[in-house]
Amino acid sequence: MTAVDPAPFGPAAEFDRQVRTLTELGYPKLSGLTPERFAALLEPLRATALTAGTDYDPESGRVPFVLVVTRELAPVEETMPRTTLHGGKLPGFVDRSFEPGALERFVATPEAHLPGEQAYLLLDVERGEEFCGVVPRDAMATIAERGRTLLTIEEGIALVTHFPHVLVKNKCFSLGGSRSGDRRVPAIWISQKAPKLGWCWEGNPHTWLGMASADTRRPST
Repeated sequence: MTAVDPAPFGPAAEFDRQVRTLTELGYPKLSGLTPERFAALLEPLRATALTAGTDYDPESGRVPFVLVVTRELAPVEETMPRTTLHGGKLPGFVDRSFEPGALERFVATPEAHLPGEQAYLLLDVERGEEFCGVVPRDAMATIAERGRTLLTIEEGIALVTHFPHVLVKNKCFSLGGSRSGDRRVPAIWISQKAPKLGWCWEGNPHTWLGMASADTRRPST
């Protein structure tokens, strides 16, 4: 995977890096597109990326934007194994606690207001370790009061894909933007030295699990 550039943040270079990361990980093939057509699909998002903020500190869990490809183009079962930990080699995986067909039922909540597109930008993203040890239901309510939006499963995978630095021991995160109509809240944490997509109960806090959020989502202009 392409390493995060330690140089001062530049939105154009960062956008190119994220497109390159997805291409190198085989997203064009997953999407049934050539690399050229895949890049062309994402290119209209560049203008929005150039207007993003500059709060770029992946190791502290904050990034200005994340390029998200929806499950319409790339299934979760195929994208999660393309994640790794920073400096790691083992592929991410979906926990067996998801019964057959469960992932399809974990969809974006109405409050997420997803753009009706196959790819979009998630802006001003933070992994939310301030909510480690907080009951997930309470953390989600606090984030809503702040006017921020909870990350979906696809967005969480995108965050780890582009910024493996954000997933570290005791600073993992829940993804309250995807729900299945029950008390389960999906989350990504570290297991067997690799990223794992699992779930926890909305009423059970964990000291190592926060709640990821973003400011907004933006489609192509």
